[in-house]
Order: sequence, then C-alpha cells, then structure tokens
Amino acid sequence: MLAGFSRRQLLTLIGMTAGSAAMYQAMTSLGLAVESGYKGRIKLEGDPKGASVLILGAGLAGMVAALELRQAGYKVQILEYNSRPGGRNWTLRGGDTYTELGGATQKCEFDEGLYINPGPWRIPYHHNGLLDYCKRLGVTLEPFQQLNHNAFLHSTEAFGGKPQRVRDIKIDFQGHVSELLAKVTQKGKLEGDVGKEDQEMLLEALRSWGALDKNYAYVKGLTSSEFRGFAKDPGGGLGAEPVPSDPIALTDILKSQLWGNLANFALYEFQTTMFQPVGGIDMIGKAFAKEVGDLITFNAKVTKIEQNDKGVMVTYEDVSKPGATQQASADWCICTIPLSILSQIDINVGAPMKAAIDAVPYVSSVKVGLQFKRRFWEEDDLIFGGVSYTNLPITQISYPSTGFNAGGKGVLLGCYTWGGPSSYELTSMAPEERVRKAVEYGSQIHPQYKDEFENGVSMAWHRSPFTLGCAGDWTEEARKEHYDNLCQIDGRIVLAGEHASYIPAWMEGAILSSLDAIDRLHKRVLKG
Repeated sequence: MLAGFSRRQLLTLIGMTAGSAAMYQAMTSLGLAVESGYKGRIKLEGDPKGASVLILGAGLAGMVAALELRQAGYKVQILEYNSRPGGRNWTLRGGDTYTELGGATQKCEFDEGLYINPGPWRIPYHHNGLLDYCKRLGVTLEPFQQLNHNAFLHSTEAFGGKPQRVRDIKIDFQGHVSELLAKVTQKGKLEGDVGKEDQEMLLEALRSWGALDKNYAYVKGLTSSEFRGFAKDPGGGLGAEPVPSDPIALTDILKSQLWGNLANFALYEFQTTMFQPVGGIDMIGKAFAKEVGDLITFNAKVTKIEQNDKGVMVTYEDVSKPGATQQASADWCICTIPLSILSQIDINVGAPMKAAIDAVPYVSSVKVGLQFKRRFWEEDDLIFGGVSYTNLPITQISYPSTGFNAGGKGVLLGCYTWGGPSSYELTSMAPEERVRKAVEYGSQIHPQYKDEFENGVSMAWHRSPFTLGCAGDWTEEARKEHYDNLCQIDGRIVLAGEHASYIPAWMEGAILSSLDAIDRLHKRVLKG
C-alpha cells in the first residue's frame, strides 16, 4: 500500500479515478465487497401439518413469505394497511391520488404512460434474490442508466454556478491524477512499494488510462479529447477535422468539490448494469399479487398483536371504516410492519425484541416527479438517462431510462433527498410547494424547466402514514446491540423486512430477510 494512505483513502482514490470496476476489484481483494446473500430458491421440505401463518404487511417481504409458505402447505392470511399490494414498491401514474399525514391530497396528472417511483426505483445486478423472483414471476426488466458521462455535476459555488459535464470532471480529474502519479513514479518515489519492472508497466498503464501524452502529461490535444470530447467533433467532407478541447485545471476541479460526486458512480450498489421493470417498479408488487392477492385483506390497520403458547391474535380495523375492530388469528405470525409503525403498536414480545423495535429510527427522504412538455434533456443537452448531482437542496435529477429519442412529453425525478437538512426542510412544506421548489432549483441546471414544466407530484416519506419514514436507519452501535434480537423468533412471532437486513432500503434486503425468517420458522414448526 502507498505510504501515508489509509485503506479508505486508497479506495476513495481508486474509485474517483479508476472508476467502478477498479473500485470493486480493490474492495473484493480487501474483503469489503460481497454479492447478495441469496443462495438460490428456498426449499421448505417437510409437512407443516396444516399450520397457519398470519402475515402483517403485503410489501415484498410479506408476499415472498406468503408465496413460499403457501406452496409449502401452510394456511396463510395477509393483513395490509394500504388498498394495494407492494408497500414501498409503488408507482404513481396519472389519475392516482395519495394523501399524506396532515391530510394533503395530491392527484397525479401525468399523461398516460408516464410515471414516477416514489420508493425503490432501480435494481443492482448483484441483487440475485430479487432478480430471480422477477424471472420466476415474469417481470420484464430493462437497463437503468445510473452513470451518464454527459449528465451534469453542479455546484452553486463552483464555475460560476455553471453545470459541468460528468465526463469533463471525471476524465480531467483522472488525467491529472495520472500525470501526478506518473511524475512520482519517474522520480523513483515508489521504491519499496512498486518494483522497477512494475513501475515501467505502471507508467504505460497511466499513459493509456489517463490519456497522457508521450511525456506523461495531461494536456490539450487529440489524445485527451478522445476521452473528454472535442471542442469540435470530427465530421465528414470539407472542414471535418476535429478541434481538441481544453481540460479543466486540476486546481479548479479540486476547489469545486465536484469530484466528490464521482463516488456515486463507483459504489458497488450503483455499478452497471442496473435494472428497472418495464412500466414502473410496482410491476414487481403486482406480479407477486397475481400469486398471493387472494390471501390479502386490504385497508387493514393493525392496532394490537398478542400471542400465547398456542398462537397469535391480531386486532385490526378497516381504514375505510375506522372504529370497528376485527380480529385475525393463526398459529404463527410474520410481521413485516416498518419499525417506525410497529413501535407504536401494542405487541407482547420479550424485552430484547421490544427494545430492538424501538431502537431504529427511519431516514427522511423526499422525491419529486416533474412532467415536461418535451424531453429537452435529450433534445437540447443529449442526456439519455443517468443522474445529475447538485449541491442544491434537490440533491439530484434522474433522467428516464426509457423512451429514448422518441420525442413527446417526459417525467424527470426532479428531486431525491436522503437524510440531512434538505429532506427535513422539504418534508415540512406542502406538496405543491415541494414541486415549486424542485422547478425553481432545477432551472439552475436546466433553464428549460420554467418554460417546459407542466405538473408534478411529491412524496415526503416521513409523511407517509404506512411507514413514517423511508427505511431503517441503523447505526453500527445499534446493530451490535439490537440486530440479532430483532431477528430472533420471539415465541410465535418473527419479524422481516428491509429493516431486518444488512441491505436496508433495498428490495433485496426485504426479500433476503423474509427468506431467512420463513426458513427458521419452518424448522421451528417441524420440531413441533
């Protein structure tokens, strides 16, 4: 390892400069990156002898459990708060309405075929459990574009507030760092860390990878322009000769802090190829519902969870007819209710599980979907999919990864915050004010916003009545103290969901948690 570099610093440098592939290889060699824990389709062998299971929540964790347990011979029933399946696996389309805490109701006015995913919206290629269920249930997938070299990196405090192409920051930073490392190598400063023969190969690698000239310098010229693009692209006929572009100075890149956003393309979670279901993320929830929809009681708000040595009894009320309560009972219970909600429900479990339920806060997140008269990001800026990042409160803009070059209207994810002051500030606003702010801020990156905007819809997850937050926000200390207690079978109750996983906020975490819970529960049932 290079002298003076910590492992984290080395990984950061590799990720910023070499890109996602090198970052992942380095993480793997250090034992820091692993694939999903999915071990293949679960086999619940043995006769449960008519045992019954009550599942609380028809999100992905709940429906995975229902699908597998029914096939294994269990009697299954699901109680779901919403009037639809999927939980956070959810898509908003034209005509849909949504009421958040406080009573504000939005009606989505998107044109037919356009949509926004308020919750999960992309699938990493290594989320093997989710991908297998998509294959099994016939959910058609298409590529999700995370990295687009032609998207923007933006800061109000850099380059006079003018957005910079991802390509320019990424390639120029990579080139300048390559030049610096080449100079250090040529001066023999790596003796003891890199052998002489390896130094020669390193120099050649840096020249190729960093677009350096014959003198190992990163400068304006055809070589660097083949990576960062030309001031005038090569053409045909007279006057077709390309004109090299001017690299951004290293000092300007460093001062801009825009290099910090490059990690969003290097992280293991976001490496290509990512996927999305054709037509919206809720195609996954709908596919599960085709298999287990007949088991679901919708509009069921759970108010009490009781158990004894013989079974579990759950009290609930119909959301559409509040007041009157009903009860459902079973031999066993799989509870997938978010901990932010479950912590407020009367549940008689042991002190360790109850302490775990109460220990996990939920992260704040806001999304805003914006419909525009035309796909100006493609027509004017040649941005086809991908994400632009900004230091403005909206944090990022994601361009649709479908319908490329077809013209017509389009919907952008015009804001996506994750924790921090911006999430709380936007959450405190009325839905229409969030939309207005997203247009106002976004116009600093795309001036076309104000002329092309038609309508929008917003989702603040801390105002969601069925989650009170976006996802479980574990700390390392909380995991050490509470995680195992959360996942234990407590009497006849076991919990599942993204919060009971090491992949919080991802659909894969919910699925793996559910598979683990039902496997352990099945073994307990067979023991009698």
